[in-house]
Amino acid sequence: MPSITIRSCPADARAALEQAGLAPAWARLYAARGVNHPDEVAHRLPQLLPPAGLLHIDRAAALLADAIRDHKRLLIIADYDADGATACAVGVRGLRLLGAQVDFIVPNRLEHGYGLTPDIVKLAAARQPDLLVTVDNGIAAVDGVAAANALGIPVLVTDHHLPGDALPDAACIVNPNQPGCGFASKNLAGVGVMFYVLLALRAELRQRGVYVDTPEPDLRTLLDLVALGTIADVVKLDANNRTLVAQGLARVRAGKANAGVNALFRAAGREPARATVFDLGFMLGPRLNAAGRIDDMALGIECLLADDPTPAQRLAQQLDTLNRARRDVEADMLEEALAILATFNPDDSHSLTAYQPDWHVGVIGILASRLKDKFHRPTIVFASSDSGELKGSGRSIPGLHLRDALDLVYKRHPGLIVKFGGHAMAAGLSIPAGRHTEFGKAFEAVVRELIDPADLEGMIETDGELDIAEHRYELAEQFDHAVWGQGFPAPLFTATFDVVAQRVVGEKHLKLKLACGETSFDAMRFFQADPLPDRIRAVYALMPNEFNGQQSLQLKLQHWEPV
Repeated sequence: MPSITIRSCPADARAALEQAGLAPAWARLYAARGVNHPDEVAHRLPQLLPPAGLLHIDRAAALLADAIRDHKRLLIIADYDADGATACAVGVRGLRLLGAQVDFIVPNRLEHGYGLTPDIVKLAAARQPDLLVTVDNGIAAVDGVAAANALGIPVLVTDHHLPGDALPDAACIVNPNQPGCGFASKNLAGVGVMFYVLLALRAELRQRGVYVDTPEPDLRTLLDLVALGTIADVVKLDANNRTLVAQGLARVRAGKANAGVNALFRAAGREPARATVFDLGFMLGPRLNAAGRIDDMALGIECLLADDPTPAQRLAQQLDTLNRARRDVEADMLEEALAILATFNPDDSHSLTAYQPDWHVGVIGILASRLKDKFHRPTIVFASSDSGELKGSGRSIPGLHLRDALDLVYKRHPGLIVKFGGHAMAAGLSIPAGRHTEFGKAFEAVVRELIDPADLEGMIETDGELDIAEHRYELAEQFDHAVWGQGFPAPLFTATFDVVAQRVVGEKHLKLKLACGETSFDAMRFFQADPLPDRIRAVYALMPNEFNGQQSLQLKLQHWEPV
């Protein structure tokens, strides 16, 4: 059972935030998350890090400005996840606003694999582009860029993934994680990198006198897409990313979102006027991702590029249908995986690998995430592919940098990994067919070497106890509308409760009445219907609840242990 811990809160930072005018509850939460000054949570656009900090961004801006001046044809090479789709939409919309002739192509996960490969270059060449622009991919496309160069097509790489041992021979690379880049935020998503390139391009066009007689395009119109891609890609929400997300959410709530984003809200049954980070990450993101997982992400990108609400809604409904199909496939795969792992004992292993030849390649990442959550072990799931190789998708736990672990396996066992890439918490790879058992042993050995055994125990980090007087609907609503996410977690609190009443609702949820001293609260335990004992120590979040026009506070029970 995971242990409950209380997040450290530096007293001096908390006091400074209170003295600067923040309410005590907020000062406590922000100080515990590393905030030292109110400006770090003001989320104003002028506070964004300047584009000039990104290595080679001036070169990228000049390259694009020259292409616009010379009426050259640009072609964006997208990725098939939500970050790649939003980055593509931002690129197409933004470049067109700035005067470019631009179109896009997105690889099909099942047919082409990831990124700018030589095969994708062949498809792209048929469009006769003068410049290829990658979004959310390209930093590892050594062969793909070489193939484009051989055809005389220069490549501008915009990416955020970690580079390999060699960089592609591109005309220009903009990536905060490339060697020599001093940009202070290494956590930009692919969509964030593309947005920054557009900011630099507009500045370059301004310097060239393009806007002497015409108004400058308003790139703020792209911020809803930037926010969606940033949250969906689960990048760390440092101050810069929080500003991008907060500004994007503000536009959505103000009714200024793009038609495709509004359509996705409607398809998900959510209200744009009350948009939250949860909506972006758990309602819109999965619907957008579903296209790339089990069909063609071009559908998702077309939805985000739609300006007319009617076709946007039709595309969003198709994405919703795909997402329902994805959930069915995922449920079947999870059931099979749990049957295979019925005898798996986490105490005997530091990692987990699983493989079934008929599993859907587009859903193995979600399955890896589910298994990682259940067993609290770094997990990699494989499926067969048309290429004859096994495609793998991995998810990690705090304490293990997954890409670094795969890099060690790659170097120590030549030929065992064909290719790999990713982040600390998520990665993808390919291995030769029939070698998944061998890989599992090699991966286990590396994980045992790299991870602290204490990280395998699991831990739920909370903000400790919250004063009973602070349990208010208004505070819950404020929490709901704030920007939380990876590296900047939403508030969780702990308390000891008497379980006064409990009943199952919707066949899989537990509705509760909890008492703490003289005060009682309505509470929900979602997707867990097992009865609770009479007295518990609980981890919970404040949740604003609206029903029949009435507003009330509910507690969302995340974890409990008996008292």
